[in-house]
Amino acid sequence: MGKVFVCDHPLIQHKLTLIRDERTNTKDFRDLVDEVATLMAYEITRNLPLSPIQVKTPVTEATCYTISGRMLGLIPILRAGLGMVEGVLNLIPGAKVGHIGLYRDPETLQPVEYYVKLPTDVQERQLIVLDPMLATGGSAIAAITALKNRNCTQIKLMCLIAAPEGVRAVQEAHPDIDIYLAAVDEQLNDHGYIVPGLGDAGDRLFGTK
Repeated sequence: MGKVFVCDHPLIQHKLTLIRDERTNTKDFRDLVDEVATLMAYEITRNLPLSPIQVKTPVTEATCYTISGRMLGLIPILRAGLGMVEGVLNLIPGAKVGHIGLYRDPETLQPVEYYVKLPTDVQERQLIVLDPMLATGGSAIAAITALKNRNCTQIKLMCLIAAPEGVRAVQEAHPDIDIYLAAVDEQLNDHGYIVPGLGDAGDRLFGTK
């Protein structure tokens, strides 16, 4: 069963407060999302395997450690997930990046896949799906399904803010997936927005309405 991890580090919570503030302008919002993604990447990579190697320091030889085994892949959900990519790449520059594009069908209100571009070795990588908001869970579920349909088995989900409804939906659809969050808010409102949330993450990242 997948677990839910809330990253409650003081720096993350401080920056998340600024992200929520409606007075935060587009540039600062983008920079803060980038910074929080970097900080959360420390937590989501905590259990990466290490291998010992011998290193000669200026003083003597020492047994040190390097990351081994699993290669990483970042999978932002277009478009808001793009705002988290650079923050994670700052910490893991060797990660490859794929993209999943989804839109909501106006009649069924269900997410529809319109674009998927993944690294050629995606099945061999530990993948981190990126999306700032986990509201209804529909987009996250569809993105994870798209990866599983392509034989990906090592998948984690990283979001800034989630509604309890979205967390439950992902757990029901994909009980094997670990979810990493900066905060779990109160609920969804009648329009599907997280309360108190931060508004529309894509619009605030890119200055659109």
